[in-house]
Amino acid sequence: MLKIAASDYDGTLFRDDIITARDAEAIRRWRAAGHKFGVVSGRDHGMLMPQLKHYGVEYDYLACNNGGLISDDQDRVLWEARIEPAVLKAVSKLELVRKSFHFSFSSQDRTYLCHDLPGTWVWREAKEWDYPIVPITEDDIDHLPQTIHQYSLGFTDPDDALAASEQVNAHFGDTVHAYPNRCAVDIIPSDISKQQAIAHTLSLFGWDGADILAIGDEINDLPMILGYNGYTVATARPAIQDQARKVYDSVGAMLEDNL
Repeated sequence: MLKIAASDYDGTLFRDDIITARDAEAIRRWRAAGHKFGVVSGRDHGMLMPQLKHYGVEYDYLACNNGGLISDDQDRVLWEARIEPAVLKAVSKLELVRKSFHFSFSSQDRTYLCHDLPGTWVWREAKEWDYPIVPITEDDIDHLPQTIHQYSLGFTDPDDALAASEQVNAHFGDTVHAYPNRCAVDIIPSDISKQQAIAHTLSLFGWDGADILAIGDEINDLPMILGYNGYTVATARPAIQDQARKVYDSVGAMLEDNL
């Protein structure tokens, strides 16, 4: 049976600011055996793709922005979700959202940024990986020239990230859902999740019926971990580990155990 591996990125494949050579080699062997590997991440496509290539990680698909964008092994965008501009504008006015040190809006090939304080990680990552950031003002939020499929926030305190997420979900949960991830918050359409991202990927590529191995480490990974009886890593919080079928030391260890 065809096996499809779906790995989260930050905290799962990318840990301690590196993708290990062991993990990269395990992915190579996994794909050489005829199985498929992809990353299901909250990151923008243009920030994730160059990092994977830097570490020598090849892939068959990417589901970026928590499933808001799906691309193939040639980095061609196959599908993109949409958050209505009026919703982006309205969310930006919420009191707890405004504590964020940036408002980041993800499109296919660039990020639009405003309400940003000096030192926000978005500028740092963009400069390191040569990814285009377009500065805007808050007046521009509801008439950006491209489809926006994820709205991201950043906080210095995880409690602030959680509180902002709860406020977004309480006011706009019928149209979007906010996922807290430590000090970050990803806001995506309410019908999008990492579980949905995997299901949509299977349909797009004709891989229905494959055996799915999903692995992650945070709240936004729970939909795919629970939906596919998936796994987590040893560095995940106990609350996440308790939801997983098995805990592995690394993504490579999961692949090797199921090869």
